[in-house]
Amino acid sequence: MKKSIIWLASYPKSGNTWMRIFLANYLMNTNEPMPINQVHRFGMGDTIAKTYQMVAGRPIDTNDPAQILPLRDKVLRGIVGNNADINFVKTHNIRRVAFGVNMIPDQYTRSSIYILRNPLDMVLSYARHHGLTIEAAVHAIGHSDNATSGDANSVATFLGSWSEHVNSWTARAPYPQLTIRYEDMLADPVTHFTAVLEQIGVPVDETRLKRAIKHASFKEAKRQEKKHGFIEKSDSADSFFTSGKAGSWKTDLAPDLAEQITKDHRATMKRYGYLPS
Repeated sequence: MKKSIIWLASYPKSGNTWMRIFLANYLMNTNEPMPINQVHRFGMGDTIAKTYQMVAGRPIDTNDPAQILPLRDKVLRGIVGNNADINFVKTHNIRRVAFGVNMIPDQYTRSSIYILRNPLDMVLSYARHHGLTIEAAVHAIGHSDNATSGDANSVATFLGSWSEHVNSWTARAPYPQLTIRYEDMLADPVTHFTAVLEQIGVPVDETRLKRAIKHASFKEAKRQEKKHGFIEKSDSADSFFTSGKAGSWKTDLAPDLAEQITKDHRATMKRYGYLPS
């Protein structure tokens, strides 16, 4: 059985979808932008409820760890069982043991690409996406028991705090790892998407690269969502693509909440340049 999974990992609302839209456009190399509602074909998620139900052979409670987690290894074995060289798998799960189950097992992993985003900005998108107050979102990302609920389409996701999540995915692993900041992707997409392609072993063509970056732009994604909707939008949000900018927290996040996030995540924020050393 091949170690074929390339994890496309992030805390929610940190740039994972952007990464997958870029990869879909680069790999397909079409003259027109790929439909955003087809992006899931290029990076399946590790929480798709129907895959867990297929493995179980029966309906399951998508919020019950005692039902979900014993099935996870079989779900991942099913992914690598296609014998492909590469299987892109989107995940928001923490790289840790949860309820006795290793969420990101080395034996199926080829490499990982981890995207992180300034939590001061991320928390605003997180709150909108999950239908939370910003205060509740700040509290959630600061606690080890943070998770997202399951529903008819997805099983529960085990996140942990933002700092725990980042540190779990950036800790040393026995496979190649690439860590990219969302803000660096915004500032210099050519350099950082080139690094992504090199990480997955795909030849880099400059013309193709720049076209894929353009096709994956926030403006294009927002245009498509307005026209066709987006299947990954939560029922709690008016839209999936809202701002996409860096630094919105300076005007949109209350000072006391910014202070709380800084207090909760100071060490990790300093490590990745979000606070002065």
